[in-house]
Amino acid sequence: MEDVLDVYALPYDEDCPVICFDEKPYQLLDERTEPIPMQEGKPSRYDNEYERMGTCCIFVTTEPLKGKHYAFAKERRTAVDYAHYLKWLAKDSPYKNAKKIILVQDNLNTHNASSLYKAFDPETARKIAKKFEFHYTPKHGSWLNIAEIVISILQKQCINRRIADIETLNKELAA
Repeated sequence: MEDVLDVYALPYDEDCPVICFDEKPYQLLDERTEPIPMQEGKPSRYDNEYERMGTCCIFVTTEPLKGKHYAFAKERRTAVDYAHYLKWLAKDSPYKNAKKIILVQDNLNTHNASSLYKAFDPETARKIAKKFEFHYTPKHGSWLNIAEIVISILQKQCINRRIADIETLNKELAA
């Protein structure tokens, strides 16, 4: 816990940003019958019956000291998906010019540098891994991860309704 708190106490450094990462499983749902929109004097109405359209995983990154948040839905949550997300952070994200990225995350079995070696050749994996400094929340201490707060906000403001496909979900997350 103290390690994560020490990371959060670091001053802002554009060359070495502190980034928090977490993921949220999400169930894609579609309406079975068309909802009836709100009318004057009547609330909107919808049927409780829905159609299950599969599942996906929302990858969430936040930079607490700048108030920046990024969220993307992916079809799965595997070590390879995590590795590709790290590659995006290191090479294509707004943090691509940082010398090092300090990454706070939970202790999920896929959340480590070895996932990079499952997705990329050893040279590429090592190059990406060197860009990160990993810090892990303690067991049963994922509440220390600020990305959890962003996920809670997303849940309340954006994804607490039926969304049928991953493309629509990504548009909503981007908005």
